[in-house]
Amino acid sequence: MPRPFTLFTGQWADLPLEEVAKLASGWGYDGLEIAVSGDHLDAWRVDEPGYVESKLELLDKYNLKVWAISNHLKGQAVCDDPIDFRHEAIVGSRVWGDGEPEGVRQRAAEELKHTARLARALGVDTVVGFTGSSIWQYVAMFPPVPEKVIDAGYQDFADRWNPILDVFDENGVRFAHEVHPSEIAYDYWTTQRTLEAIGHREAFGLNWDPSHMMWQGMDPVSFIWDFKDRIYHVDCKDTKVRQTGRNTVLGSHLAWGDPRRGWDFVSAGRGDVPWEASFRALAAIGYDGPISVEWEDAGMDRLHGAPEALAALKKFDFPASQTSFDAAFSSKD
Repeated sequence: MPRPFTLFTGQWADLPLEEVAKLASGWGYDGLEIAVSGDHLDAWRVDEPGYVESKLELLDKYNLKVWAISNHLKGQAVCDDPIDFRHEAIVGSRVWGDGEPEGVRQRAAEELKHTARLARALGVDTVVGFTGSSIWQYVAMFPPVPEKVIDAGYQDFADRWNPILDVFDENGVRFAHEVHPSEIAYDYWTTQRTLEAIGHREAFGLNWDPSHMMWQGMDPVSFIWDFKDRIYHVDCKDTKVRQTGRNTVLGSHLAWGDPRRGWDFVSAGRGDVPWEASFRALAAIGYDGPISVEWEDAGMDRLHGAPEALAALKKFDFPASQTSFDAAFSSKD
């Protein structure tokens, strides 16, 4: 059975959810990965009579379903240090409050707990998002950073996220962390250490998004296989790498779309992600969840790009073989 294709609404939060639903349905998407952002979802309203029902009715109106929701922006604030003007711009007034850093972190954690309850109410079992990190600021490791500081960063993550994950467990919901620079897990080895920090508890898994792996030089296909028991969700975003000797992986503080950048996000199918090998790997590990298009391309109109990306990815979603290699080539005598 073909996997469902969804559109992640995070990049569309400037539009009402109904408008996004109408567009996605017209383009042929099966559903939405709905962000807790804009008017799309508000986790604090989970117990409000009729709120969840109204969202499900809206989806049904456009023949769409929901298999996962996301809360990247508030998740970012759970562990981040420092908390500053960047967070004020993304977490909303309820979480920001008076801006006192620890208060912001605590309110962000509370919203993640509400998000688990909201997921259950919507009938979905996966929440996608970020964790934030108190040690990302030390990624260059200069000035020198003592090992105990890094150890403390992973302990801080465990201390802050285990209580959140307890609520996820209570609601039968999983958290799919997007491996991403600025998070506690941003590459292969930090992903391993992050899982170790929380004792590999099942409530915490991964959202496979290859775009952030490409510019770091990671193999997104091997990542699928090595973390096959933790791939809880898939976001499809593409990256074009342009290492010219002047353009570097660090981005040079240049805006998205600037040709001097060493890499940029592009519409799925127009970059360097090995989509066929990736989809084959997802089939090999038995992933049958949604394929969610996270559309970003600073050089393309999204109304053109979102349907184009869907068409580009669908051609790689062929049915997996129902016959094993050994069985197919075994002797019939």
